[in-house]
Amino acid sequence: MTGTRTIEARTDGGARPRGPGGGGLVGAIGAEWTKLWSVRTPYACLLAGVALTGVFTFYYGSLARINDKPVQPLGNAPVSSVVLGQFAVVVLAMATVTSEYATGSARTSLLWVPVRHRVLVAKSVVAGAVSFIAGALFAVLGMAVAWTPFRGHASFVPAEAASQALATALYCALVAVLTVGASFALRTAAATLPALFLLLYGLPVTCQALGGPLLLSVDDFLPQTAGGHFMHGGTGAPYGAPAGILIVLAWTAAAHWAGRYVLGRRDA
Repeated sequence: MTGTRTIEARTDGGARPRGPGGGGLVGAIGAEWTKLWSVRTPYACLLAGVALTGVFTFYYGSLARINDKPVQPLGNAPVSSVVLGQFAVVVLAMATVTSEYATGSARTSLLWVPVRHRVLVAKSVVAGAVSFIAGALFAVLGMAVAWTPFRGHASFVPAEAASQALATALYCALVAVLTVGASFALRTAAATLPALFLLLYGLPVTCQALGGPLLLSVDDFLPQTAGGHFMHGGTGAPYGAPAGILIVLAWTAAAHWAGRYVLGRRDA
């Protein structure tokens, strides 16, 4: 039989047509992976993350030595650099969504993957996976850079360092997934980036600067502060490390739900 479809033998002696394989969520993830690395944005974001981590951790280690601070875990340097370094993964994850809305290619993506929430999940998986690896690399790089300027003001315990590196990687991955959800909800870079900057940096800084029991309590439940408590192992926090990552997960789930709601309700 000729044509575009093949014939598959059946055990009852008949035959049935068999369409092409692939597709589904796995196919959507593969497509998003290919699209991500076909543009320059992720490379620029990762290079910016490396630069920010290197500069900030060197500065952090130098300050600890100059101010003669007590010995602290070496992993504290890259954890502190996440305050700025997280925006490298924010921009990377945001671009996977807002660039398509800007160019109109979001319509094409939704035609290829008509089950809309799969597009959201696929972008989240790809952005989260890349950001997890990037976060781990940033942590390792930060510890390597900070070791020299610390000059005896940091301790290196392999298990502790590995734990902080994995915690940093997980936090970066969740921030990326949160960003994808927020990007689908807001759709433009002009709206998404300021909103995430306010949530991840502006509000924590404001709450800590103004102080007071109420604002400091609010700050403890913001994603960046909760993530910091998690990456520091819960040291000095009002709750343990598991509670910190659960708070970040809750923010991520809320952003994901908002993105899915808007994606399902509005046209591309």
